[in-house]
Parts: sequence; C-alpha cells; structure tokens
Amino acid sequence: MCDTLVALSNFTKDGTVIFGKNSDRPPNEAQVLRRFSGAKHSKDSVVKCTYIEIPQVPETFEVILSCPFWMWGAEMGVNEHGVAIGNEAVWSKESYADVGLLGMDLLRLGLERGATAREALEIIVDLLQQYGQGGNCFYGASMKYHNSYIIADVNEAWVLETADKYWIAEQVNGIRSISNGYTIGKHWNLASVDLVTNAVEKGWCQSEEDFDFTQCYSDFGMREIVYCAERAKCTNELMLADKSNITVAHMMGYLKNHNNYGLSDWNPDKQINTICMHAGPEVMSQTTSSYVGHLSEKAYENWFTVGSSPCISVYIPVYPGYEIPRLLTEGEESYQRNSYWWMHEKLVRLVEKEFPCRAGVLEQAIAELQAEFLKEAAEIRVTLFNLSVDVKNQILMNLTRNCVDAAVKKIAEWLLLAEKVKPTLNTKENYLNFLKDINKLAGLEFTD
Repeated sequence: MCDTLVALSNFTKDGTVIFGKNSDRPPNEAQVLRRFSGAKHSKDSVVKCTYIEIPQVPETFEVILSCPFWMWGAEMGVNEHGVAIGNEAVWSKESYADVGLLGMDLLRLGLERGATAREALEIIVDLLQQYGQGGNCFYGASMKYHNSYIIADVNEAWVLETADKYWIAEQVNGIRSISNGYTIGKHWNLASVDLVTNAVEKGWCQSEEDFDFTQCYSDFGMREIVYCAERAKCTNELMLADKSNITVAHMMGYLKNHNNYGLSDWNPDKQINTICMHAGPEVMSQTTSSYVGHLSEKAYENWFTVGSSPCISVYIPVYPGYEIPRLLTEGEESYQRNSYWWMHEKLVRLVEKEFPCRAGVLEQAIAELQAEFLKEAAEIRVTLFNLSVDVKNQILMNLTRNCVDAAVKKIAEWLLLAEKVKPTLNTKENYLNFLKDINKLAGLEFTD
C-alpha cells in the first residue's frame, strides 16, 4: 500500500510544485537510492529490466531513484528535468500477466526518457501497450498488481491509471492524491482507444454515456482491503486545509500522518490504514521509504528518508549532478552495518516495541534536525544562481554529505535514548511476536 500526492503552484506557498510519495513494501525489503547519469546509447543496445529486455533509446536522462533493492525499476524518483513520478499498486478486473514490465520498470523508463510530465506519460503508455505489465511485484511473497501514477514536472501534473494494457489519464487541477485504487471516473483527458469498448463488451457498462472508469475496472474487494478511499480522502483533506500555503515541510508532515494522532498517542499494534504505514500481523507492508520533491523552474530539491517510517525519520536533501553517498545506496533483505536504510531500521524496530513512549521521546529531536536541514537547504538555494555548475554541484554534494553524517550521528544517539525508556508492557503480544519474527529473519537482535 502506498500514497502519492501533488500540490500545484496555486496550492503552494512559494508557487512551486510540491510532490510527495510514501512507498509501502515488505518490512525487510531495503529500499535504496540509485543515481544513473544521462547517457547516449548505441543503435542496437537493449535495456535489461526486471524480467524482460526491451530496446534502448538513443539517449537517457539522469535519474535519482528510490528502489526496492532487488528490482531494476523504482517506486519513485526524479530526473534532471524535474519530472517526478510515484506509482501505486491497484487491482482491476483484468488479468495479471506472469511476465512483462513491472509498474516500477515503467516508472524508471518514463523518467529516463521523458523531459516533461506529459512526455513521460506518453512514453509509459506506449511501452505498456507494446510490452504489457506483469510479473511478481513483491519480495518474499507472490503478488501481482496493475499500477497507477502521479507524474509531475515544474508546470503540471497528471494522474495515470492502468488495468493491464488499458489506461486512462487526467490532468491535475490544484491538488491530487492517489492511493491503492482507481480515482478517475466519468471525466478524463486521455485514454487508450479501446478502453470504453472493452468495458461495454465485458458487460461492465452499457455504453459510453454511462462509462465510469473506477466503477467499471475496479476490483472492489481489494479496494476495501487496502482502505484506498479512506487514505486518499485523508491526504486530500490535509492538503485542502493548507490551501495556498503548502510547503515542503507540510508535505513531509502529511506523509508522517497516523490518522492525525501524535506519536505519543498512537501505537502501530492497532493501525490498519494510516498514511505512514507500519507492518504488523495483519498488515503485510510498511512505508519503507518516503520522498518529497520541490519542483521549480529555477531549481529543485529532492528529499528522501532512505529509511522506513517517515514519522521517526528525517528527510535528506539529494540533488542531480553528483554521486549519492554510498551509505544511501546499500541494503538488501538482512541487516548491514554499511547501510543507512538498515542503520535507521534498527532504530525503527526498537521504537516500535514501545512506540508511544519511545517515539514520543524522540519526536522533538527529529523535528529539530529536520528543521535544521530545511533551513540549510533554503540558505544555500538563494546563493547558487550565479555560480558555475561544478561549484553548485560541490556545494550541494557537501550539503547532502553533511546531512547524512548528522543523521547517522543522531540515529546512534536516538538508539541509546530509546533503549533507556522503561518498557510499559502495553504493546500487544501478537505485534511483539511479529516484530520478533521479522527481526530474526533480518538478523537484528535486541536485549529487551
């Protein structure tokens, strides 16, 4: 389960586009950052995606991607032109192919090849209809699904929703939030040519006049299971409450949300439908990484948690033009000391055993560190305009490295602080057993 949000210039405080995405995946599936430089390719070269190969294009753009460690594609990312995309798992009445392009592969291909949001959308749907979408999408279990997307750039955003090879798209006006179900109904801007005909032929509607994409194509059983309507409603209401005033900090706050409860008033052993998702005995995924994109014609910033549970994370600024610190690129299915994702996950697992008291103790310190990072980025942003590209990149690279170093130091401090919190024994036993099981699989050990 995931949530993707966007606020266009008429909803943001500074007139930019602000994008947000929580990626919800299996709890031991590290999600790492990867950067690929722009490149030119030979005529006969191919791309080895997660399950299939397709022809390469003559030129690809630089991309920064947040990737489940085992797949070629990405859950979310941004390219050198300021195009950002986030995907959602959706379930339709159409069949699921055993082999094809993963929805995450399509996302990466759209970013590598599209210089605008509209261009990326057109690339994705062309590839979808040529190669199809398919294959297992989950690590450690069998799961197939179709995909929906928010695709944004510095000027506009689109919602793209797919059901096998069929697709429909709607241009965003102001704000938009999508979760794990279809949102487009009777009104849209673009669609596959046979979308309505297919629905009529299968008896899902009588004619074009009564066609509604969500009603015709949705698997309504899965919609109820994943609480997609409730979660999309929540994030839309959060953005509407801040109309014309949305900032990067606001977007980070939306992605940390637990049904509007404070950290000291909430416990993951009871949750099922929060925006910041925590896995449990009845919830098979958690927010394994979170991204906020600040998209502007002058400059853009990308903020990644590179770790699970944004509620107890800080977002780190990452920019195009230089290599990502290696610590952010490491991580697989078990604990690694050289992985920022696992370093932070050790803190998450400790906090989750006694969430209200341990998270409550850390809440202010996390907020203060995030505010410091945002302030430093804002101060640097106003100094960059008259500098050479090389000098800019060096300044931004130093900012990222300094933020990583500061976060690593704080995570070590917060681990010690959380360990000192006396257990209250209020967390449900089945949830504690769940944590014990996934920690054992990951090679994580705790004394308490």
